[in-house]
Amino acid sequence: MRKKCMRKQWSFFLCIVLIVAMALSAAGCNGGKENQSKGGSAAEQQTESDAENGNLDEPKGEDPDGAKNENPDEADSEAADDDQADTEGNVLGEGEIQFPFTVVDQEGEETLFEIHTDKETVGEALQDVGLIEGEEGEYGLFVKTVNGITADYDKDGVYWAFYVNGEYAAEGVDSTKITEGDAYAFKVE
Repeated sequence: MRKKCMRKQWSFFLCIVLIVAMALSAAGCNGGKENQSKGGSAAEQQTESDAENGNLDEPKGEDPDGAKNENPDEADSEAADDDQADTEGNVLGEGEIQFPFTVVDQEGEETLFEIHTDKETVGEALQDVGLIEGEEGEYGLFVKTVNGITADYDKDGVYWAFYVNGEYAAEGVDSTKITEGDAYAFKVE
């Protein structure tokens, strides 16, 4: 009888250990404390982020007074207008060719530009409007400053990485020809 009781207690103990192990593996070892220490849940952090960026718009499909909007496409077009407004103040240069250019700083903040130029390469266009500065090296232009932000690998251990259409570029910025429809970016890495 005593053996049977010990077996039940042992089984109960193993079940508890398995439940705890499953809970830890599902939630991670932090148990979500990282979010709590930084200001709450992910939804609260998103709301705070939206408030900082001025994105506290009413839900799409509803008017500010809470009434349903008959045409939800209007809300979508308003959002598109807001996106256009983001780059309106950041249109640089003059010329027939235009392309989008994004700068992502060390904190992950993005700054969008619309570049207009008659230059042939991305590097020439960005230097022409004063967005990039660097030093000529044996492999071409080594970009150290983008949009007034310096990333010096020798001093800080970070550098400006050049991207074309979201992928790490195969060529340097001064060798990359401007292609219609392509988007270019520099990110601190």
